[in-house]
Amino acid sequence: MDISIIIPLFNEDESLGELAAWIDKVMIENKFSYEIIMVDDGSNDNSWNVIETLSKQNTAIKGIKFRRNYGKSAALNVGFEAAKGDVVITMDADLQDSPDEIPELFRMIKEENFDIVSGWKKKRFDPIMKTIPTKFYNWTTRKMSGIQLHDFNCGLKAYKHDVIKCIEVYGEMHRYIPVIAKWAGFSKIGEKVVSHQARKYGVTKFGLDRFVKGYLDLISITFVSKFGKRPMHFFGLMGTIIFILGFIAASWLGAEKLIALYHHVKAPLVTNSPFFYISIASMIIGVQLFLAGFIAEMIGRSSSIRNSYLIEKRID
Repeated sequence: MDISIIIPLFNEDESLGELAAWIDKVMIENKFSYEIIMVDDGSNDNSWNVIETLSKQNTAIKGIKFRRNYGKSAALNVGFEAAKGDVVITMDADLQDSPDEIPELFRMIKEENFDIVSGWKKKRFDPIMKTIPTKFYNWTTRKMSGIQLHDFNCGLKAYKHDVIKCIEVYGEMHRYIPVIAKWAGFSKIGEKVVSHQARKYGVTKFGLDRFVKGYLDLISITFVSKFGKRPMHFFGLMGTIIFILGFIAASWLGAEKLIALYHHVKAPLVTNSPFFYISIASMIIGVQLFLAGFIAEMIGRSSSIRNSYLIEKRID
């Protein structure tokens, strides 16, 4: 099978029929063999009934329904598990992503050998309350990940089959699939300018809470990608530095006291100095961080996935 198209959706019953017909038209024109996997993320409208009707009309359309709303990452992860195509395309169900982009995305994966091709909605029709945070978020992600994409959160992306079978998407990590893929060894990541349609039906699912969660997830994935296999390198180093600084400060206070006593000079109590409490707190925090790294290393060494490396080829 040439292409698997994964469409996560939540309350998009008005757009599904039009979207399915549009995709089918593009697939027939380009003579692609394909499947459409619609993942209903716990919709409370008529979305699932529409999917059932569409699947009876077109056997290429498949559906997965969640009992409740788990989020886009969960929907994509389940879709990835079910996908069988050589190239996997993800797109949103709100008609803001154009299926006409699919042939070129497919070509870039197959002919230019990209692992991932991410869409870039250079000209957007979103409200300013969404576009400004999105630009800032993309700039930050570029700086932290080193991946030079303009639009990490674009729902229209193409993947090699191997990529989606080697990664796991959870939480709100769908925004960082290129980062997760790069961490897994798929470093050839490209970008294509794609058209962006104004929303035709329904309302946007974007909210400021998603913006905050996105940054927390970025910090999480950056830390895990760099120190997930060696937590002692982070906690141990930080703990050692903080402990040494606290120890030096405490030693300096003690030395000043001893020098004053040696010269029979009345010196203030060490405990009267704020630096005494700062140094004690620093040493305690340093020891705690060091122990946190040590415990994390022990847990990592006893984990069943401590050596879960991705092997690309093997000769036996």
